[in-house]
Amino acid sequence: MGAQGAAQPAKPSFMDKMLNAVERIGNKVPHPVLMFAYLTVGVIVLSALLALLGVSVTEQVAVPVPVEITPDFYEDVSEYTISGAGTQDVDFVIQEQTTAIRSLLTIDGIRFMFTSFVPNFQGFGALAVTLIAMMGAGAAEVAGLMAALIRKLVKVAPASLIAYLIVFIGVLASVASDAGYLILIPLGAAAFLAVGRHPIAGLAAGFGGVAAVFMANLIPTPTDAMLFEITNEAIALAGGAPISITADYFFQAVSAILMTVVVGLVVVRIIEPRLGKYDPSEAGDPAQAAAADEIDPALEAKGLRRAGIAFLAVLGFVLLITLPPGAPLRDPVTGSIVGQTPFMASLLFIVMLCFFIPGIAFGSAVGKYKGPNDVIAAVVKTFAGLGGLIFMLLMISQFIAFFNYSNMPAVIATALAEWLGHAGIPAIPLLVGFVLVIVLLDFIMPGALAKWAIFAPIFVPLFIQLGVPAQTVFAAYRVGDSPINTLTPLMVYFPVIVAFGQRYQKNTGVGSLVALMLPIAAVVLVAWLLFLILWFVLGIPLGPGYPVRF
Repeated sequence: MGAQGAAQPAKPSFMDKMLNAVERIGNKVPHPVLMFAYLTVGVIVLSALLALLGVSVTEQVAVPVPVEITPDFYEDVSEYTISGAGTQDVDFVIQEQTTAIRSLLTIDGIRFMFTSFVPNFQGFGALAVTLIAMMGAGAAEVAGLMAALIRKLVKVAPASLIAYLIVFIGVLASVASDAGYLILIPLGAAAFLAVGRHPIAGLAAGFGGVAAVFMANLIPTPTDAMLFEITNEAIALAGGAPISITADYFFQAVSAILMTVVVGLVVVRIIEPRLGKYDPSEAGDPAQAAAADEIDPALEAKGLRRAGIAFLAVLGFVLLITLPPGAPLRDPVTGSIVGQTPFMASLLFIVMLCFFIPGIAFGSAVGKYKGPNDVIAAVVKTFAGLGGLIFMLLMISQFIAFFNYSNMPAVIATALAEWLGHAGIPAIPLLVGFVLVIVLLDFIMPGALAKWAIFAPIFVPLFIQLGVPAQTVFAAYRVGDSPINTLTPLMVYFPVIVAFGQRYQKNTGVGSLVALMLPIAAVVLVAWLLFLILWFVLGIPLGPGYPVRF
């Protein structure tokens, strides 16, 4: 904190005391590896008890129509956000099904635990995504390209706007969320450090933009396409007409801009003052946390020119295999570029190339890379620092697999949804209640698709009966689904963000990150919910030709 006199230090505010308490309590949580091991044991025991009691729910749920598909080389690599193989549109139908708790201590459950242990880790998308993304980022970082770009950024953008710029780029990154988590967040920390501000505040800005505003963007995302397909099947239950992916575009786009300002204000007005002045001695990795020494300006300018040419070459090649009719990255049937297409499934690989190739070009120009072996050494160095994270991801993959096998997430979500759906309250309070239930469930079920597949068949017809169209329900779902992404350790990249924080403050733990992000999550939730209510009361159309209420 800033000094205000040696004799009388500033008295901590109530918020400071509360967040400090959250941090102290949270940091007493065991190491994430142990925490997920304990949670896994708890799931095993609890599943046996609930199954013995015969706990189950009956629901109407949107399920994909079985289609015969042939996996191909551009199969989607981000299964935690986008489901389905290939590029065909997925159709959904509404079916009634009973879901019962499955015990992990039965013969079938024990067989599952032992036979699935390796496949659980093999199929855990976060591992491959982390390695691919960090390969490009590592090559660029070791070469010095990241530091050079940051210096250019801080010279061009006023220091007062850097926080907002990082948040806004994070919001846009939901088109390729993996790259946002793994590249933008550490970039935000480094950018703040480069201008003498606390790097953890920059990390918070990046994390807030990518995660807390995940469901808002200026352009429709692949996740939107899947969610709207589920929405249309739910609309059919009430005999309504299907809606398009732009049904709530006005609300989504304005939300993206408004929430950028909200997150930026929280970072500047709340988080930075609480963190105070950065002490480099707190760094877990001084070599990474220290601001990079500037190289010769002429040499750096030469490197940036070569990196720019390399980037344009990569971009030109991607455009060449994307834009022409019949190009490889277009949908082979519809010719589309956006949606469930090879181009969208390739975004992470394209982003990696946009860092990897320019990184090599920059490193060669400034003398960091004298040959292929130097590039390999840079990538190996990056991967070597991920050992602890890989062990953590192993435990997380087992917990998620066992938790899903038990059916506990589906039973909990359905029970809460049915209770709220039959409460018999007016439209606006019901919308608020709907948002709050989504918020609660996001702690245990962060995936947007899984929750909506359960909630849409229940709430979309219910709200239509109350005179509230499906696009309004979906807009409310956007509000509830995003903010808690910054707080739940079950979000697959949460441990990754903790590791990023430890670069700059070695004592960063789960509690530290929760306390850091709690103001962002709380303010975004309240501001976004109030914005939704105001939009509803004013009757502003949510999208072109789509009213907020009938």
